Amino acid sequence: MPRRAVRGRGVLAAVLATAAVAVPGTAGGAPVAADTTDYSITIDSTAMGPEIADTMYGVFLEDINSAADGGLYPELVRNRSFEFNPADSGSYTGLTAWRETATGGATGSLRVVDDAERLNERNRNYLRLDLDGGAGAGAGYGVSNAGFHTGMALTAGDSYTFSVWARTDNPAGTPLTVSLRTAAGQALAADLAIDVRGDEWTKYSATVTPTTSATDGSLVVTAGGGGTVRLDMVSLFPEETYKNRPNGLRKDLAEKIAALNPGFLRFPGGCLVNTGSHEAYEAPNWPRKRSYQWKDTVGPIEERATNHNFWGYNQTYGLGYFEYFQFAEDIGAMPLPVVPALVTGCGENRATDDPILLQRHIQDTLDLIEFANGPVDSTWGRLRAEMGHPEPFGLTHVQVGNEENLPDAFFERFVRFRAAIEAEYPDITVVSNSGPAPDGATFDRLWALNRQAGVELVDEHYYVSPQWMLENNARYDSYDREGPEVFLGEYASRGNTHYNALAEAAYMTGLERNADVVRLASYAPVLAHEDSVQWSPDLIWFDNSTSWSTPNYEVQRLFGNNVGDAVVPSRATGTPALTEPITGAVGLSTWATSAAYDDVRVVSADGTELFADDFSQGAARWTHAVPAGTWTVQDGAYLQTDTAATNTLVTAGDPAWRDYDLHLKATKRSGAEGFLIAFGVRDTGNYYWWNLGGWNNTQSAVEKATAGTKETLIADGTTIETGREYDVHIQVRGTEVKLFLDGQEWGSFVDENTAEPFRQVVTRDDRTGELIVKVVNAQDTAARTRIDLGDGVRVNHTARVTTLAGDPTATHDATNQPIRPVESRFRGVDNQFSYTFEPNSVTFLRIRAR
Repeated sequence: MPRRAVRGRGVLAAVLATAAVAVPGTAGGAPVAADTTDYSITIDSTAMGPEIADTMYGVFLEDINSAADGGLYPELVRNRSFEFNPADSGSYTGLTAWRETATGGATGSLRVVDDAERLNERNRNYLRLDLDGGAGAGAGYGVSNAGFHTGMALTAGDSYTFSVWARTDNPAGTPLTVSLRTAAGQALAADLAIDVRGDEWTKYSATVTPTTSATDGSLVVTAGGGGTVRLDMVSLFPEETYKNRPNGLRKDLAEKIAALNPGFLRFPGGCLVNTGSHEAYEAPNWPRKRSYQWKDTVGPIEERATNHNFWGYNQTYGLGYFEYFQFAEDIGAMPLPVVPALVTGCGENRATDDPILLQRHIQDTLDLIEFANGPVDSTWGRLRAEMGHPEPFGLTHVQVGNEENLPDAFFERFVRFRAAIEAEYPDITVVSNSGPAPDGATFDRLWALNRQAGVELVDEHYYVSPQWMLENNARYDSYDREGPEVFLGEYASRGNTHYNALAEAAYMTGLERNADVVRLASYAPVLAHEDSVQWSPDLIWFDNSTSWSTPNYEVQRLFGNNVGDAVVPSRATGTPALTEPITGAVGLSTWATSAAYDDVRVVSADGTELFADDFSQGAARWTHAVPAGTWTVQDGAYLQTDTAATNTLVTAGDPAWRDYDLHLKATKRSGAEGFLIAFGVRDTGNYYWWNLGGWNNTQSAVEKATAGTKETLIADGTTIETGREYDVHIQVRGTEVKLFLDGQEWGSFVDENTAEPFRQVVTRDDRTGELIVKVVNAQDTAARTRIDLGDGVRVNHTARVTTLAGDPTATHDATNQPIRPVESRFRGVDNQFSYTFEPNSVTFLRIRAR
């Protein structure tokens, strides 16, 4: 069974092949004398390590940060079918994003209606315009829509398709005037004239080409004459999409994703998949907050149901399962859809026990496979063909569930999905998961269940600090080679600086070295609109008119285009480790809990009392490290009373303290969890804390925070009773910590993790006959390195070099992207040669070798 990462530099790190990402040196990669090298890399060029799967690096798309509507899905009209609802967001109505407008003195009234005149049962709302008809020719009454965020981005010379479903009760017909205008009212194109005839829903469309560009554009639709005209699915869609697909994708974003050369495409989530109601759509009183269900997202777009988005807005499903499959095919990626397991995650933590509902979702998953792969004379294969793709999509993998925090409830349902899928489609790989974190009780339990059941592929997720990635390169060295294999479906180092990218690159060398265990990996999330951010960092940022990469993107693109076919065994010397003792002040905190603390004492290892507070004189010696919680002194104890506040940290003492014992008494008064007792506190982002009764009082753990990102060091199932006083003792000696609860040793750990800044891996490209030496130098000094290719290989003396280097604090924005790869040639290659890798760099040396 896979175990948690080996702390510090793993015992296999020196003997297993490692990835070498190299950047040309400050002297253009010129050779240096052997006696001046800082590192050495020894490569067994004639040997072969693990094969690397074609799917090694991929992308994960989720509609978060307005990634779909207003992003990759390029519809310019927001709320095009008037289905926005307070369930999506508290301020939403059916008229969100729409404004009443009139020309030439026309008057009328408008309202969003759901009645028998609706377009269809799934697209129920429509806009009703009642026209007074008293104005002269050319007058019009109607609405305008400025699209998403800051206005529609319209480009002169590009063509856009306007379309609308409409009907009128005026026997003479109703003239519609369609205009494109700036916020100041400037016309951007010649008006379109559309004549609506008849009182049956009919789709009207026309092409408009702006003669002036604008980023604050809006669409104006007005109706003339009298009577009532009904409008729905009001759309303005660019004619040029990625691969010119109908209902296609925004070209610049799709091209950036394609440039990553992804081996797979995971979709559509994420938390989007397994949150909300699992009920099916049932008009008219369907659950607005439904989990993402694929059948809602296929067929004609005007018949697709809209839905609340877990991330706080509305999703139209214009980008649906067919479009995801089509995109995967267009970029040469393996499609990997995720379906709900009827156990919610992402903080909801509910399991659905209705057996009929469970069976319906299992059947929906079987129908999904038929939609992707079935013949055209099958029910769902026929729908795929009607949508324009008679050939199968070639689906091979389906993931059931995402980040469930109820491991046993999830797995009970997972095995039923898997049994049904394998019975009907034995060639489909059913992917499981290990929860939302890289370790802890949920992680360990799910890995045990997955291993026991012989699951083939397990999805791991973690968002961690750069420090964690530099320390845990050997994570997968100790995983069981007999399986299950790992799908690292979501990971990032919580930042978009070049240093974050360097840490991720260093970690990816460990992924490649363990390519026999890690079969797929994808950074997440991929897309973020700068005016709609629910999660950061992200790989690609954009606004309505442009998009830009991040340093993290550049790393992912370079690795995705320089994978190789197999690992070549190699080893490297490391950076001398400087193990520092744990130092820092102490702290008290709570999480959604009221708790009282008393008799706090800190005593040095030699018995000297460093601090004592029984709160008889108040709490003046404590500093509120974060602006949260309500702390007061009551009955001689320090009490936090706000049961809604999360992380209410207060601190005391000296950040230079080391080798001490912390004693205190703690009592839970009320709330969801227990106590948070901090030690080694350097500042608000760097500390340790003993989390007693965490995760809704289901377990306890020691967590280490580095730059605000926490990792679990040790954990067990200890829970905390309300009203009971606990005696807490934490002993810190150098890098070793022992923890005692009510006089009994609860656990201990040694934190000797070192952040190794120099990492490497070597792979072989069978097509080109090249060794790809990949080296990461994540430090401010150059790395002078002796590289030994062995004597049994003939090499070309010129290597192709790609370098990504720069200021580690650098970030990208719409106008400035300083971290860019530089290509060059290095003409000093031999069986043994020296190369200087630039500070803060990732380097790829491609060396032809036989």
